[in-house]
Amino acid sequence: MARITSQSEDFSKWYLDVIKEADMAENSAVRGCMVIKPWGYAIWEAIQGELDRRIKELGVKNCYFPMFIPESFLTKEKEHVEGFAPECAVVTHGGGKKLDEPLVVRPTSETIMYDTYSRWIQSHRDLPLLLNQWANIVRWEMRTRPFLRTTEFLWQEGHTAHATSEDAADFVQKALDMYKSFDHDFLCVPVLTGKKSPKETFAGALYTMTTEALAKDGKAIQAGTSHHLGQTFSKAFGIQFQDKDGTRKHAWQTSWGVSTRMVGTLIVCLGDDAGLRLPPTVAPIQVVFVPIWKDDDQKEKILNIFNKLESELKESGVRVHMDDRDNVSPGFKFNEWEVKGVPVRIEMGPRDLEAGNLTVVRRDTMEKETFSADKFEASSVLTLLDDIQKRLYSDALKFREDNTHEVDNVEDFKSQLAKDIPGFIRVYWCGDETLEEKVQNETKATIRIIEEDNVTGKKCFYSGKEATQRVLFAKAY
Repeated sequence: MARITSQSEDFSKWYLDVIKEADMAENSAVRGCMVIKPWGYAIWEAIQGELDRRIKELGVKNCYFPMFIPESFLTKEKEHVEGFAPECAVVTHGGGKKLDEPLVVRPTSETIMYDTYSRWIQSHRDLPLLLNQWANIVRWEMRTRPFLRTTEFLWQEGHTAHATSEDAADFVQKALDMYKSFDHDFLCVPVLTGKKSPKETFAGALYTMTTEALAKDGKAIQAGTSHHLGQTFSKAFGIQFQDKDGTRKHAWQTSWGVSTRMVGTLIVCLGDDAGLRLPPTVAPIQVVFVPIWKDDDQKEKILNIFNKLESELKESGVRVHMDDRDNVSPGFKFNEWEVKGVPVRIEMGPRDLEAGNLTVVRRDTMEKETFSADKFEASSVLTLLDDIQKRLYSDALKFREDNTHEVDNVEDFKSQLAKDIPGFIRVYWCGDETLEEKVQNETKATIRIIEEDNVTGKKCFYSGKEATQRVLFAKAY
């Protein structure tokens, strides 16, 4: 039976226990890298499949670029290279010889893609250029944690080019809105969206928009970002087009992405002391059948009932699994599927068979309900799955709202951060980047989102100066 540390006892240990006991991933022989096992990868496939559909609805097409980037490409944009240099892995030898130019293993693909964009874009008719790639990324992290922060991870990165800044800004918002609706409707994760502070902005971007979730330990987790790159990279890489009036202009660009961190986000935002709680949309198995028998006659009768219901559910598009293993106990099975987060479990044992009943267990609340086997239909399961989806979201939303606090002075700010569940802290802020660094050094809290610009008539909670913004601080992953 799985032994999972409780969240209140040690949240970090709970997180690692869940990944291990749910058989999602394990550490590899390469430091900081993980092996994503079938259950964990199936969850990523569900995320990837739905996101890919939504990305294509925006008119974006998929492509693929090399994972090796000439070192000279990275140095073309000063802020970008300074932002990523500490995390880069560099290849200096290949084929038994020293390379003429070192190759950087892709930490992000702006530079390798935009060198190509400079050849593809010549006229205003070539714009907008809307591309996305699904790829692996390498960033040499010092402290790693499966899914949340690893040296190598999987992601999608969208890269678009536009004729005007306004068109680029519009697409930044479209990407952000897509992530927000995906997080809410598909993942049951109620994210907050807004602009990052200059300190937290992507290296080389004009500004960064973000989606921020709240984990059950009260820390923020950045779920996805969308960047307005301005003309920073188009000028560095010579991405120019001839406009309708015949003048040569530099393109305006965006980039946006999410990664396998989304799997970790699901765990920390929705999981409980028993393990995963997967939304039906994401769950590799939505309904598991657990027949329990003492003899072959009981087994045959129970399986006949289950097989009929299983067929009906499959016809309705439900992902089902029949756990008819006879080498493990029913208790072992119950525990395994609870840890893995399967939304619905349907049980039938000898007593149920005799009474003509079956038992339905919903993973989100652990509630059990008995139904007549003759009258129980696939439609009842569909209704239950829909209710679980809504319940998971509403629970997570309530948690976020209950753990978003407003303070107006440093003492209360630090007091809130010292609590077991610090949560989001809403304050008025003067916008001083030097003070932002100071707050982070003192408290480990950072500005997660700028909720409102151009604030008047308010005082900064930290400096006492006139506030210009309302922001959310939090400790974060």
